Amino acid sequence: MSTRLPQDTPMLDELERGPWPSFVTNLKRLAQDNDMMVDLLGQLETSYRDCKGYWKGGTVGVFGYGGGIIPRFTELKDENGKPLFPDAAEFHTLRVQPPAGMHYSSDLLRKLCDVWVGSGGSGLIALHGQSGDIMFQGISTENVQKAFDGLNEMGFDLGGAGPALRTSMSCVGAARCEMSCYDEARALRTVINNNLDDMHRPSLPYKFKFKFSGCPNDCVNAIQRSDMATIGTWRDNIRVDEKLVQDYYQVHGMHDLYTDVVGHCPTKAITVVPSDQVKADAHTSVARLGDGNALCIDNSNCVRCMHCLNVIPGGLRPGVDKGVTILVGGKGVLKIGATMGSVIIPFMKLETDEDFDKLYQLARNILDFFAENALDHERTGEMIERIGLANFLEAMNIPVDPNMISQPRSNPYFRSDDWDEQAAKWAEFKQEAA
Repeated sequence: MSTRLPQDTPMLDELERGPWPSFVTNLKRLAQDNDMMVDLLGQLETSYRDCKGYWKGGTVGVFGYGGGIIPRFTELKDENGKPLFPDAAEFHTLRVQPPAGMHYSSDLLRKLCDVWVGSGGSGLIALHGQSGDIMFQGISTENVQKAFDGLNEMGFDLGGAGPALRTSMSCVGAARCEMSCYDEARALRTVINNNLDDMHRPSLPYKFKFKFSGCPNDCVNAIQRSDMATIGTWRDNIRVDEKLVQDYYQVHGMHDLYTDVVGHCPTKAITVVPSDQVKADAHTSVARLGDGNALCIDNSNCVRCMHCLNVIPGGLRPGVDKGVTILVGGKGVLKIGATMGSVIIPFMKLETDEDFDKLYQLARNILDFFAENALDHERTGEMIERIGLANFLEAMNIPVDPNMISQPRSNPYFRSDDWDEQAAKWAEFKQEAA
């Protein structure tokens, strides 16, 4: 039990009003058993009242590691220099790597909680941070090593913090999702386990993130939030289960089919035509609706937006020739604003040991190039913006591909000095790829 009375928090109390759950309610619940949380409420109330944050950084770590701990020290002191809220004067966070795909058993979660509280932690846990970490929030400097040792004995390791490789994220993917196009968990572990030194010993110009999504739905927002995004895709036709498409049609009818499926196709690749007018070819997926009409998908114009597959689950599914698309340069707002990743590998298979080795080698090459060429506090996307995508591709020994271009250029002028040589190179590349 806490030995102190709860702080008076009129401003935080306002955050408990309304229909939605509030973090303040849970902080107050933890404060009943933990003096650190009592003082945390006091510090937060002061911050809300003064419209100012009162945390500062510092240096806190565990033996052998240079990252993984986010230090927080209070700046609120009395006239004698003593902390106004002494039990929360140190409120550090441990970033811990989660299982790939965020898989936990209830027993494992209970053991994590026991280690956290038993080592002097506040009891506050966030699942998960922006980089995917388990965030154990609120512990004193003297107890950091004890908490890490307990977590490490369970098989958990610290994640990234500072100018380092950050903890990776993957969607639940192949474990339970029918849209998955590759083994996301294996891809994550292959890349991260082979690059742990860059995570534990920060030595990069700025942070670097890998994220893995099993399909273009991109449930972990890899394209917007990671320096290298691996997105599952396919390059053959969308598979059709005609019975399930007919079941959808019988429930929803032609109006919903047009409104929710056909009308939302960004490239107008989906049409409804009379069954006797269906022109079957190698690029068309067909589902007969049972009323003399058929749903046709022109796969040569499909951009894998996933909308139709999401609206008719099971009726429409990814193709069988699956693989991944690799993008680089996604991030939030920094020097040049928010950016989405740019395609550097339109398609590569990811099935065999050799395929996963190729993915790791590509990741290692990009990480090394970033470490050597980026400016201080510069993300990969900003580095590419500065040096040019063509120079980056040349350094990675990746040929330019039309799939990397979002739209035709508006300037009609170009140099054709080496046109024949470039055309020959492209033809050779396409022959090797085939």
